[in-house]
This record gives sequence, C-alpha cells and structure tokens, in this order.
Amino acid sequence: MADKTYDQFKTLVNLCDMPCCVLSVKKKPDGSCGEICMFATNEQFSMTGEDVEGKEYTYKLPRDPKMEKTWFDAAWNNKSYHGYIDTTRLYGYWTDNYIVPLKHDEGSDTGYCQLLYTLTKEMDAGKYSTISPEVASFVIRTCLNLRKEEDFYSSMDLVTRDLRKFTDSYSSCIMTISPDAYKYEIISESVRNDEKSLRDIFAMIPYEIVDCWEALVAETDCIIITNEEDLKYYEQKAPEWTVTLRDNDVHSLCLVPFIHQNTVIGYLYITNFDTDDTAKLKDTIELVSFFLSTEAAHHLFVDRLKNLSAMDTRTGVLNRNAMNNKVDELAAQLRYEPAPFSVAFCYLNTLKTINIKQGHDAGNNLLKDAGKLLRDVFKGDYIYRSSGDEFAIISMNSSAQEFKDKIELLKSKANDPNWIYFTVGYYSDSSEGELHSAMHFANEYEHEFNEEFYNSYPDMVK
Repeated sequence: MADKTYDQFKTLVNLCDMPCCVLSVKKKPDGSCGEICMFATNEQFSMTGEDVEGKEYTYKLPRDPKMEKTWFDAAWNNKSYHGYIDTTRLYGYWTDNYIVPLKHDEGSDTGYCQLLYTLTKEMDAGKYSTISPEVASFVIRTCLNLRKEEDFYSSMDLVTRDLRKFTDSYSSCIMTISPDAYKYEIISESVRNDEKSLRDIFAMIPYEIVDCWEALVAETDCIIITNEEDLKYYEQKAPEWTVTLRDNDVHSLCLVPFIHQNTVIGYLYITNFDTDDTAKLKDTIELVSFFLSTEAAHHLFVDRLKNLSAMDTRTGVLNRNAMNNKVDELAAQLRYEPAPFSVAFCYLNTLKTINIKQGHDAGNNLLKDAGKLLRDVFKGDYIYRSSGDEFAIISMNSSAQEFKDKIELLKSKANDPNWIYFTVGYYSDSSEGELHSAMHFANEYEHEFNEEFYNSYPDMVK
C-alpha cells in the first residue's frame, strides 16, 4: 500500500511546474505532531538534483514550529493554507507558499499534504488578495491609524491595542532595537484589563536576552510558540529567554521582527493568543509588521538625530547644550517638588598636558576613555561634558551616601597623572531643591581640589 501511495504522490508532484513536495506527517499517540518527512518531491523542489525523499524536512529547510502546525492541520484537519512570507533574510527571496490537504488511509498514523512554493525578489502586493476579508479590513484600518495620530507614540498605542483585541491575545507590544547603543525601547504596550505593565517586566530583562532573538528569527520569518513542545524547542536554543517566558506565564507567543535594509530594528511581541486561530494570526502579523517596519525605521532615524544633537561625540556623554536644557527643566521641577539630588563637577587635569606632549589624537583617546569611565561609574545618572576638560554629573536616583560611594570609586579609578586623573567637587541636597546653587557649590569645591593637584604635580599644564 505504501508503494502505491508513493507512486500516486510521485506522479502528482511531477505534474507540477513549480517546486512541489508531498510531506508525510506523523501523528503521535497523544494526537500531537510527530516526524515530518519529504515523502515525494519533483526536481524543482530539490533544486540541486540531490535526492531528499524520505529525509526529514529539516534536511532542506530550517525547523519551523509554526509551519509544522500548518502542515499538521493540512494533513490531519483538512485545512489548506496560502501564505506570502518574507524570507529575504534567509533565502534572498519572498516565498509564496501553498499547502494542500491530501487524503490518508483510515487507521494510519501518517497523513499527507502537498507543499508548493514560488520565489520572487520583490513583494507582489497582489498576492495578498487571497487573505480573508476580515484580515484585509483590519490591516487597512491599521494603516489608516498609523496616519491618524500626529504623535508617533499615540499611533503605536492605538495599533498595539487594536492588535491585541483582534488577535484575542493577553498582551502585545512594539519595541525598537538599537544594537550600537546596546538598548531596546518599548514603544507601546497593551495588556488585557491593564493587569500588568510590560515596561516593568522588560525593565528586568537584560539587553542580551532581547539580542538573542535575532539569531532565532534568522531561521524563519517569525517565531510562533503554540504549545509546550514549541517552548521546549526554544528552551534548547535560548534557555535564559524561555525562563522569562515561564516566569511570566507565557504559554503562547508570536515574535515578528521589523526588518529595514536587511537589519532587525525592532519586534512585534504578542503573548497568550487563541492558538486555534494561528493561521489568521500569522497572516495578520506578517502584513502589519511589514508596514510597522517603516514606521519604526523612521522613528529610530529621528531619534538618532535628536541624540546626535545632544551628544558629545568624543566622549559619548551629553553635551553642554543638553546640560543647560536639562538643568533648567530639573530646576523648575525641584522648585515645585523638592527631592533629594546630588551634583558633581569632574575636572580632567591631564588633558592639556597630554594634548601638548602627545598630540591631539592622544587627547581624543583620553577623552574617549574618560567618558567611558564616567558612564561606567555613574550609571543611571545624567553625565555632561560641560566644557573642554570638565564634566558635570546630576543624580536624581542615588542617596547622598550612594553618590559619595560613586565619587570614591571614580577617584580610585582616575588617579593616574599620566593618563586619566579627575579632581572632583560634589554636593548633595536633601531638602532645599536649589539645583543652580548646588552646582555652584560643587564647582567651587572642584576648583579647590584642582589647586591641590597642581601643587602635587607641578609639571602638569594648567
């Protein structure tokens, strides 16, 4: 009987002009998906002429839990599927996939489905005409909402909320990634009944975990987890990430990358959706993410311009203009709502001497190292290059003792008269809220310590 089945399916695939394969899909005793093999293929499917029949599909294609579910539904639940997938990062092409159910013998543990696909360099919007009217209507409405609000964040909030409701998921969020800055940002979030804050949850998740997603999505166009078996699969690849999923009671997940110029710039993140509607979810998120990628890219570009205008490029800390704006803002805030804060001025005593004796290239390297040291010591604080060789620190998050400990740490790390040497003046305010006065006192203290430095090292240039 098996030979007869193979002959029938071999004839079927050879009748196709496009790459075609009949997949055999095993059903386990518990009713879940088992081994999936390339049962019969035509020459176009193998492409290289290699005989792949009888081998697991992973011999030719990356393992894809969401496609396994689609093939299983086709082979065992008589569900057909047509999907237009962005696989340009994987193959250099878009893939138009057709999956057709095939009959199987009663009482057998093996079902069959037919897989056909075409490749194209560019996305053909006409291909999307096959999606359901419900999905098409939602995608159109989403595109209109992206232009409805003038504010970027308001638009993203609206889209995120609508996505969560349309997919009947527990939570959804949109985030951007900035690998060069080693950070990510939750642009918008929506949680059913506002039961949790995704921003609070992700605040506890280090960048390294989010960074590992890029390698995972490189295997496929998106990650869809629908059951414990899928979760265990990703547990082997990214155990630290799956711990955060289990800790937050995530049992189904959809993670779609935003791709711009072949680079991942963000993600659409949806949890605990109705797994019976996975096909509808997949069609929806792939279309929506295509349009969201453009919005995210524009946002990152504008954000980068803003950061550059406020950044001192030699040191990697904020510049004088950014300091003036922030000081005025904080001063006004503290007058109305006094709160503890600390300020410091750090003078780089060695810069002038290094510039004169070793040249400006060495001086620039010194500034780079000094900026990095300040960022390492004063994490979470505002750090500014207030003048050529002087830096200002404003801390709103540290107690007076915690800030003093940071100052002592800086002094212990920056006491080399041949490279980085900071003299530091600081002041902590626990009640008055007079920021400008505090900065004046800190600056005066720093000048006093400067004199001690030059008395100790008379050869240094003032």
